[in-house]
Amino acid sequence: MALSSGTPEPDSPRPPGDSDRRGGVRYRRAALMGVPAFLAASTLVVLTAQGALAAQFAISGMPFTVTADTLEGTGFGQFGALDNMAEGSPNAGDTGGQVLVIVTAIREAKLTNLCQSVELGGTNLVITAGNKGTPVKASGLTTDSTEMAAKLAEFDNIEIGGDASTFEKPPIKGPLGSFGQQADTVDIKNVRQNNYATTATRFTLPDLHMGFSSKGC
Repeated sequence: MALSSGTPEPDSPRPPGDSDRRGGVRYRRAALMGVPAFLAASTLVVLTAQGALAAQFAISGMPFTVTADTLEGTGFGQFGALDNMAEGSPNAGDTGGQVLVIVTAIREAKLTNLCQSVELGGTNLVITAGNKGTPVKASGLTTDSTEMAAKLAEFDNIEIGGDASTFEKPPIKGPLGSFGQQADTVDIKNVRQNNYATTATRFTLPDLHMGFSSKGC
């Protein structure tokens, strides 16, 4: 919002808020258009498990790490989105309360040796599961990530460059006009993600353990 003084210039008037609104739209379009280059370049070597309805809740703005030895899934999809923090969040910094994320959605997933950690003022809250022979299972799994890596990623019948709003394989669709990719199945080894949100319609965590540690995942 700009402040003005004196007599308005005799240009054709714009509707109130028009400039701000257009600027916001341009910013979001530019941000979302930046995702395809990253996704296309990293498709066959960097993919993941972190997230999916592109969080339909206000994120805390505190990133957390997720790792797994293996991730196997059916009904895979991925696209770019923006996550939002609660208004006035102390974690917003210079982001304006928004984080550009890569949303990964998997209809049914299994993970072995799952670890999740978040840094809390000099210590780490660490959660582990699926490390004693029974894998973690998730339905409707979605993750919102800023960084992802894997030793190996394999896909069956992958489609790259589709409009994410038309996807049928993953459990959710992306925004209209957004670049995306989908596949029948995904098999990823040594997954590591930097996430801001994870959602699932059902999450089964065998051998769950939660505690504090000087080291994260």
